[in-house]
Amino acid sequence: MPVLGSGHPQADIFLLKYAPKPAEVEEGVAFYGRAGNALMKSLKRLQIDPLAVYGTLCVKCPVPDPTLADPGCIARLLEELAIVQPKIVVVMGSDALGVLNDLEVPLAHLLVEEPGEIQFFTPSADALYVPSIDEALDEEPAKRAFWAAFRVLGQWWSELPPY
Repeated sequence: MPVLGSGHPQADIFLLKYAPKPAEVEEGVAFYGRAGNALMKSLKRLQIDPLAVYGTLCVKCPVPDPTLADPGCIARLLEELAIVQPKIVVVMGSDALGVLNDLEVPLAHLLVEEPGEIQFFTPSADALYVPSIDEALDEEPAKRAFWAAFRVLGQWWSELPPY
């Protein structure tokens, strides 16, 4: 069974990581388990409404080696982006960045690995590259690097005009 995205289907913030961890495969939902708990705490600290967030994976098919995933499995990401139409895509890790750049999203600019820098992605969406959340859960320097880049999302969110 594919691991499904989770969150509001018309969210302003689109979280993207590369492949599922065992807890996500078992539950069938992206960002379930440690990564999801860490993100919820971070969103609360940044005063970002969790209902404004949608999280998904590049590789939705639970395969032992994500590089062997069916291209059709990865292509579903384009459909999710079209449905959600986020204002910002938070790309977690270099593998996810590579997949997103290879998808040929209409009118998209090539994104680069610059942690904590808001980048122009499409005419309707920005992008923020951050290190992989999964790698940041166990190692203190990786955790600091993730948090330093991710906190920029809070600044971006606070500057978003009210509806």
